[in-house]
Amino acid sequence: MGNMDLNCDMGEIPEHVTGGTQESLMPHLTSVNVACGAHAGDEQTMRATIEQALRFHVAVGAHPGYADRAHFGREPLHLSQNEIADSVFAQVRTLAGVAAAYGATITHVKTHGALYNQAARDPEIARAIADGVARWRTGAGCRPVRAPNRRRSPLRTKDVIMVGLAGSPMLDVFRSAGFPVAAEAFADRRYEPDGSLRSRKFDDALILDPAEAAAQAVRIAQRGSVIACNGAEIPITAQTICIHGDTPNAPQIAAAAAASLREAGVTPRALAPDHPRL
Repeated sequence: MGNMDLNCDMGEIPEHVTGGTQESLMPHLTSVNVACGAHAGDEQTMRATIEQALRFHVAVGAHPGYADRAHFGREPLHLSQNEIADSVFAQVRTLAGVAAAYGATITHVKTHGALYNQAARDPEIARAIADGVARWRTGAGCRPVRAPNRRRSPLRTKDVIMVGLAGSPMLDVFRSAGFPVAAEAFADRRYEPDGSLRSRKFDDALILDPAEAAAQAVRIAQRGSVIACNGAEIPITAQTICIHGDTPNAPQIAAAAAASLREAGVTPRALAPDHPRL
């Protein structure tokens, strides 16, 4: 029935990076979005996450967010377009430098938390994100960080995929900026009737049951829809499905989603299948 990328936000919680949670997720994923040191992460977590991704043959993407660690990047900040573009550029450049030291390519960019949610509604914020990535995409000022026993590899940025919420204006903005795009849906989040994600302020915003999350992933892939929180079926056309690494039961959710998709005839496959491997 086709392919579907399974992505996960990673490198955000140090104990997950080194404690086994990330490694238990990796076999069930095809792409990871690595925190770039603003809302979470540092060079050590970036290195460790990229090494794990390469070991499991998983595509590596950048996951920039607001530099607000106190709120994990999940509270809106009111920055100018230039400030957002500068921050996104700096974050993606940092991750790309670490990745290049391992011979890895950044295949996609997906923003985090409040920045993602604001961009889904506000074309000006989406345009600022695109501007920041475009600056990095030209190769301006990106110096790879050396890693031991790794050969330095030039960055290849011509086909960086911008990931955004399915059905949102941010995808049109990214396209108009010249980027290939991937529409994203979520296995472990509930939806509002208008197709937006249910706010985490509500107790039912997360889907914690692996079987329910897997069923939602299959519905997205097979039927192109989700059941909203009011019971209505709403259309969702997506090329990638996210499972949050900090969701309770995340490894079990990822395993159930990947298995259920395969049983339904859907092949988990990265958006950019030519990513490098160790």
